Amino acid sequence: MSAITTHILDTALGRPAHDVPVRLESVSPTEILATASTNADGRVPQLGPDRVEAGTYRLVFDVAAYFAATGQQAFFPEVSITFALTDPDQHYHVPLLLSPFAYSTYRGS
Repeated sequence: MSAITTHILDTALGRPAHDVPVRLESVSPTEILATASTNADGRVPQLGPDRVEAGTYRLVFDVAAYFAATGQQAFFPEVSITFALTDPDQHYHVPLLLSPFAYSTYRGS
């Protein structure tokens, strides 16, 4: 299993957001570690390596095409979530709750 996973829920439509491109990056040095798209359940179960070192990482969600495909006008065409990992032996799940004019996130399980 990937050390970092994510999923997206479209809170405006009340369903998972599918086919959203997601990029995992390390921040220092800046490097793209993986790219994928959300599946029909809004999840990216395999994103990057099975283990990552302690450090700062970023998930970048390209939500513009998703909003266009669902007939929603988006204020945020891209969402970037930067987070710090301290324990390389843990799994980190970073969900995105999304609507056309707002988003939120949290550390999931």
